[in-house]
Amino acid sequence: MPRSKTAAVDRSKTPGADFLQLHVDQAPAGGLSEWLAQRLRLAIADGRLPVGSRLPATRTLAAELRVSRGVITEAYQRLSEDGHVAGRGRNGTIVVAAPARTAPASPPARDETPSPDSLFEAAPGADVFDSFRAMPARIDLSPGTPDLAAFPRAAWLRAEHAALGELSSAGFGYGDPRGTTALRSAVATWLARTRGILVDPSEVLIVAGTAQALTLVAQVLHSSGIREVAVEDPGSLGARQHLNSQRVGTPPIPVDAGGLRVERLRTAGSPAVLLTPAHQFPTGVVLSGERRRELMRWAADGGLIVEDDYDAEHRYDRPPVPALRSMLAEEVIYAGSISKLLAPALRVGWVLAPERYRDDLVDAKRYADLGNAVLPQLTLARLVESGVLERHLPQLRRRHRQRRDAMVDAIRAHLPGAEVHGAAAGLHLLITFDAGFSDADLAFAALGHGVKVQPLSWHGQRPHRPGLVLGYAARTTTEIGDGVAAVGKALRRLL
Repeated sequence: MPRSKTAAVDRSKTPGADFLQLHVDQAPAGGLSEWLAQRLRLAIADGRLPVGSRLPATRTLAAELRVSRGVITEAYQRLSEDGHVAGRGRNGTIVVAAPARTAPASPPARDETPSPDSLFEAAPGADVFDSFRAMPARIDLSPGTPDLAAFPRAAWLRAEHAALGELSSAGFGYGDPRGTTALRSAVATWLARTRGILVDPSEVLIVAGTAQALTLVAQVLHSSGIREVAVEDPGSLGARQHLNSQRVGTPPIPVDAGGLRVERLRTAGSPAVLLTPAHQFPTGVVLSGERRRELMRWAADGGLIVEDDYDAEHRYDRPPVPALRSMLAEEVIYAGSISKLLAPALRVGWVLAPERYRDDLVDAKRYADLGNAVLPQLTLARLVESGVLERHLPQLRRRHRQRRDAMVDAIRAHLPGAEVHGAAAGLHLLITFDAGFSDADLAFAALGHGVKVQPLSWHGQRPHRPGLVLGYAARTTTEIGDGVAAVGKALRRLL
């Protein structure tokens, strides 16, 4: 029997209400729709409602559960808003994505178990993010992760199968430390199309994400005599840690509404600077046109720019600004990755460097790991070349924008005194407060309510207003609302 190409629904997979009927009498009287939506989310997450299956018709399920049809319709609407189901006309409502599930971490040794108070009571150490991820929490609003449930599994499997079928026996040996020719060509095409960067594939170095890119860059710069790289303040703690790991100093340069203050960069006298000009982390500001011109003049006088273009594709209310690398090829080391487009677990990124650093970076990559794994590179190259990644991006933007809006609404409702920053793009929001409390204390209190958030102070070297960095892309709208409400409760108790 032919299938609809759009829905690809197996009618034998259409469930009844058996798994719900067992507990419907326990549902809260005032929140039946949310209870039902949560039960359906759990069924999707554990595979009882697999991706591709069809939900029962609203009329049928209402009759089986002996509730009004409006309750079912509202529950389905909540799942649709979360991106788990989609209407397919006559084919009904189809499960299109499973909620991201966090696998339980292996319990650390007794003397290594992090405690919330030790995590927030002192300056963050090298292992702060490992400890933070290991912390159990009901809702994780950490920044930096896209909607993992939206990962195009079927397309990835098809591309991987095709790549594996064409890979020769010799292809399973050691490869080019710069990366496969296929992926370097695909990245060059992608950057030209999305970031305005014209680069020959031979100039692209494939690395294990932006984290490795920054570590390799720091290693090469240190060897060339550059012992400090100025950084934005506030700015990414993780980026600063990678530079510091290679004995490269990171003097702070203030950021304001126009981005990095270039006149302060000149005063500092650093030979290089790391910045996030398209969407500054964590404030979300875009480097202004005037600051870009000032920065170009600074680079023309001998300065080196390290551009971390970590999430420039995720813009919702305006088109992305051009990458600095598109204008300053020989003064910019450019780093990007697939982590915010598909998933951090893929560990695939790229570096474009001025010619004077290119060979040294390839050598550093060779000695680090002999090059990235080949099969994921070939698979990703096919996703780019086939247009799958480009078609995936608008869908991802819609889902992220919906969740951004849900977080902004929740902040207005539960944190009315907070000022929201960086809502036009990215995967996170920064909120700041005009108050005298410690944001680390607020993050600690929020964790007591089962919600993980990062304090702004982690990402600053100088004093700043208290604030929180809140990620929204990997959470459902319901989780976002519940998480922000919990932060509101923690704040009220703190005050």
